[in-house]
Amino acid sequence: MSAGATGVGSLPGGDAREAAKTATGSFEDFPYLPELPARGPGADMIGRSTGLLVDMYAHVEPSGWRISDRPGRDTRRARSWLGEDLDALEEFTQGYTGRLKVQAVGPWTLAAALELHGGEAMLQDAGACRDLAGSLTEGLREHLADVRKRIPGADVVLQLDEPSLTAVLLGRVRSASGYRTYRAVDRQVVEGALREVFAVHDGEVIVHSCAPEVPFGLLRRAGATGVSFDFSLLTEREDDAIGEAVEGGTKLFAGVVPGTDGPLSDPGGSVMGVRKLWRRLGLAPGTLAESVVVTPSCGLAGASPAYARAAQAHCVRAARSLADNPE
Repeated sequence: MSAGATGVGSLPGGDAREAAKTATGSFEDFPYLPELPARGPGADMIGRSTGLLVDMYAHVEPSGWRISDRPGRDTRRARSWLGEDLDALEEFTQGYTGRLKVQAVGPWTLAAALELHGGEAMLQDAGACRDLAGSLTEGLREHLADVRKRIPGADVVLQLDEPSLTAVLLGRVRSASGYRTYRAVDRQVVEGALREVFAVHDGEVIVHSCAPEVPFGLLRRAGATGVSFDFSLLTEREDDAIGEAVEGGTKLFAGVVPGTDGPLSDPGGSVMGVRKLWRRLGLAPGTLAESVVVTPSCGLAGASPAYARAAQAHCVRAARSLADNPE
């Protein structure tokens, strides 16, 4: 069994066909739907996900995305770009069978980023957060059905991006003025909303965060089948939570290849830390390939096109090295 490799989501540039060709060509066994934020508002991760919402809309203000009463130009643009990206992916996955990943922003990072009419984050309003999670769930249901219709052989994997999740749990999200922070949201409430959104998909659901202190245990209890994270931010404090996750069958999407231009080590060197972690946790080396998927540490939107291609190819070689030499 070979360890898998896939991308995180974003790529540089603005050409949907070029991006789909790269994502499917680099990861023949686990392609993904690319995101191209360089195109502008609506192609960024928040704008793209607001385009998925059902009966809830947003527009761009100088301060960021704000909830609107009706769909406007920004909503139409977000939906149009997503449609273009799906058309391109469909073209390059004719006859494809196997895992295919799509990404959207999770409910808590959306709640921290979206502004209510007055300019404060939705996060401060418990009712608004509930409505948002419900709207996102409906939107994802439609989106996943569309992907399955376009690429019928695909085993769809849903990735929810939650880089603000830890800040939401610890009360670190800053208010509009920047002078205070919003109150921490109760862990049970956070877990409940995530569980509701995860339940929309009966396949693999993974949560991605390239922030420190990823709450592995909470994500697992909420029903995530995998966690995607920046491997360089792990500390030994997380060892127990990771050990429990792996033993419970959770997949680790280990971001071991830097997301911005720089020298790439040899593929074996890139996964050295993963092997060390396995030894430290006393896990059987033979389980590495089943439990770990190799990815870049974060999206590649900030990289040069040449580096983005090289980093993705590097992930595939690093995954092979992990499968061939787990010790």
